Amino acid sequence: MTTYRSGGGFFEVPHAAVYLLLTANIAMYGLCLLQSDAGVISAELLFRNGAMYSSAIDRHQYWRLIAYGFLHSSLFHLMSNMFCLVLWGGHLERRIGSLYFVVIYGCAVIFGAVVGAFTHSGPYLTVGASGGTSGILGALLCLWILGKIDLQANFFVINIGLNIALALSYSRIDWGAHLGGFAAGLIACAIIDLLEKANSLVLRCKFPEFVKVNLFVVACVLGLLLWDKLSAALALGTGGSRLVVAYAAACFLVIKLSDIVLSMNKGLAIIVVVLATTNAAVVLFGGNALESSLSLGCALHRPGKIIQVEPLLGAICSNPGLTIGVVAACLFALTILLYSQELYRGIKDVGFVGASLRAERKRRQGI
Repeated sequence: MTTYRSGGGFFEVPHAAVYLLLTANIAMYGLCLLQSDAGVISAELLFRNGAMYSSAIDRHQYWRLIAYGFLHSSLFHLMSNMFCLVLWGGHLERRIGSLYFVVIYGCAVIFGAVVGAFTHSGPYLTVGASGGTSGILGALLCLWILGKIDLQANFFVINIGLNIALALSYSRIDWGAHLGGFAAGLIACAIIDLLEKANSLVLRCKFPEFVKVNLFVVACVLGLLLWDKLSAALALGTGGSRLVVAYAAACFLVIKLSDIVLSMNKGLAIIVVVLATTNAAVVLFGGNALESSLSLGCALHRPGKIIQVEPLLGAICSNPGLTIGVVAACLFALTILLYSQELYRGIKDVGFVGASLRAERKRRQGI
């Protein structure tokens, strides 16, 4: 059994996903402040920007299950949640990687909203990242129960107590979101551990983190682009379930093909080039799918206060196809630049990279 050494402290330096979530939450709070009067964020403004409320699920406004987790009603509300994110997030992300961290965090935010919806007897409005941060603590507890992290028991006693104290210090706390997020984090972490154990029977290689993250992002973007077609097919009963099965089968096929390529000589370099090409292709596909919306937005556009932006917007609207192509080319180059170290390692590979990835898969059981 592999045990992660945390250094024995209560604090772990945050990593990429924690910084990304931290930036997103602070940016959303700033945007809400810009829309507010006299620096006060009203309930009406929060509702307009994605707050969770009593009839959201019944009205199929599922985007609110995520959006509410990036909204905060006050600076103290924001700072307390970001403090917990930084305090606990570093431990979890370093142990399980950025992808699984984001998946667990997202599950906790969504499940926290669902539990909160069922625990309120009347109308309510909920915002805040507390469901997600509680999920981080729940996932850490799961790893501790499984014996896969060497944090001490007093870490959980103190931090669970801290979570409760911060919650009590804020009026009108949504305990359903807190408890739902904590349970979701614990359960999601346990399920991911089981999936990783099953992967040792299905996959030969341990995927590098950048491969997992890139494939996950592509799958999510394509899923969103296909969502309208899926919703229409399910509503009309015209093969929606077959579309879901086909999408799932395609995802599995891509994962298995990536596994085979990674096990080959210079496979890491091939994967980098394929991912860069795939990212560019997704932009082209998504741009073509959304070109009508872009044209409508250009038609409805009115000149704004920032005069320097107007020539750029004019160029985009005059030739949207060229704009999409330029963005795709830039994303291809950016992907190559970001993965340049892995590309160089793959080009210089004489057979050791695939062997090391296969050995890591055999050595690691679970997350």
